[in-house]
Amino acid sequence: MRDRIADRLRRGQDAALPLAQAALAAALSWLVAVNVAGHPSPFFAPCAAVICLGITLGQRLRRGIELVVGVAIGTGIGGWLIAATGTGPWQIALVVALAMSTAVLLDGGAIITVQAAVSAVLVATLSLPGETLGVSRLIDGVIGGAAALVVMAVLPANPVAIVARDAGRVLRELAGALHGVARALKGRDADTAAAVLARARTTQRSIDALEAALHTGDEITAIAPLRWFRPGGLTRYRRLVPPVDYAVRNTRVLVRRALLALRDGDAVPNTLCEAIDALADGVDVLAAELAAGQAPTRSKSRLLTVARLASPGMIADGAFSSTVIVAQLRSTTVDLLQAAGMTRDEALAALPSAVRGRRRSGRRRP
Repeated sequence: MRDRIADRLRRGQDAALPLAQAALAAALSWLVAVNVAGHPSPFFAPCAAVICLGITLGQRLRRGIELVVGVAIGTGIGGWLIAATGTGPWQIALVVALAMSTAVLLDGGAIITVQAAVSAVLVATLSLPGETLGVSRLIDGVIGGAAALVVMAVLPANPVAIVARDAGRVLRELAGALHGVARALKGRDADTAAAVLARARTTQRSIDALEAALHTGDEITAIAPLRWFRPGGLTRYRRLVPPVDYAVRNTRVLVRRALLALRDGDAVPNTLCEAIDALADGVDVLAAELAAGQAPTRSKSRLLTVARLASPGMIADGAFSSTVIVAQLRSTTVDLLQAAGMTRDEALAALPSAVRGRRRSGRRRP
């Protein structure tokens, strides 16, 4: 119950700025439409502003462009057809079909298609042949979209904070999966491993949200003058996303193989469990350093320690499942070292040689 309340409070805090932006843009667009364009009832200008801004921060520029394009298609087709045929039920059906078909043929998105249909219906039902309601709606759409862009530029969100929030969520989920599978292997608990795998399979949503947040940050930086002189904060996260994505995928494979090992009764050495746990600790430290805006020095040190431990020599019996887990541990460690700022070659060089590890354990090179 307490977690749900805290989650709702966080969501309310995240939505506070978008709500304020939408309210301000709606008022600004109405004032401009009335006092500059001379529209006595510019109902669509505030609607367009709110649609462009929405409740989320992503893809606002694209939404604004799609909105205006959809309005132009709908008003153009609606005005032409109604002027030629008059109004009626079959005219409305034809107008909607033509407007939506045109939007689809132009490879328009959902907003373009819906707005084309709505605009066409508005022209077909509220205007008479010769009236300029369609033109007024198009002007209102442009005003609303422009007002939304102005508000985004004057009252921008912090793009680094947006990306950092989603990056922290991904890293916490990754650390939780690694801690969980280490605990399951130590306790020989297949049920716990199965639960960890089920949670790990949902992490792709968090990765997608992180990538969307990065696009949003780039959009804010491009639109808002206040952010033009501080775009470098996103660079670290732009480099972080690909290796973290790979680390999450490799961890899912690791957890799946651990579950199979437990179900098959394969022995997994404690040294391997401890290495997985240490890797999770490194991810925790990386998340904390990023949240504090610090260079990932402590996390890199911890991850390098895990890299030195991740040798095939930690497996004495050469069990297939344990061999696969070690391979995934090594791959995940390389990914996370890259997330901490190392190049791939540097991260690979930090690993013990697989050949040396096999020789130390008494096995021949295949």
